[in-house]
Amino acid sequence: MEWIFNPWPWYIGGPMIALIMFLLLYFVKNFGMSSTLRTFCTICGAGKSNEFFNFDWKTQQWNLMVSAGAIIGGALAAHFLSTDSSVAIHPDTITKLQDLNINSAGVSYLPEELFSMQALMQPKVLLILSIGGFLVGFGARYAGGCTSGHAISGLSNLQLVSLYAVIGFFIGGLFMNHLLLPYIL
Repeated sequence: MEWIFNPWPWYIGGPMIALIMFLLLYFVKNFGMSSTLRTFCTICGAGKSNEFFNFDWKTQQWNLMVSAGAIIGGALAAHFLSTDSSVAIHPDTITKLQDLNINSAGVSYLPEELFSMQALMQPKVLLILSIGGFLVGFGARYAGGCTSGHAISGLSNLQLVSLYAVIGFFIGGLFMNHLLLPYIL
């Protein structure tokens, strides 16, 4: 039973992702979490105020199920199949994060300095997370999909636009991590 509580190796997780991609290709479906958000907003009535959300959401019910499965599966794995909630981070990265006042790096999955209830009550943290969420949402919409949609589904479909988007995501992430993050935190 110990194998359940340890991370599965790449040679199990990778083929499982590939199997899902083959099934999506077979059923002519595109995977992406940002499209689930669009569907959810449409269900809530956003189509009345914005044309982008005005579509037949029932054609995307399968995507809602995939997202619900990812959320439920992640919660089950985190709470019942994990013995350690910390993330294996390289010691140099932990040191650099501690220099930025993120002292919970390597101890908890999410940094307590940003995601605890106490931190969310601080205006600076709330502003950082709100602006970051807006930029990620805007970027996903502007790129025509999110990182999971382009990197997993788009690249497996050999879409050149997805390659450009993934390169842009990586450049943006590196720029943010190495140049902007030290000034924000």
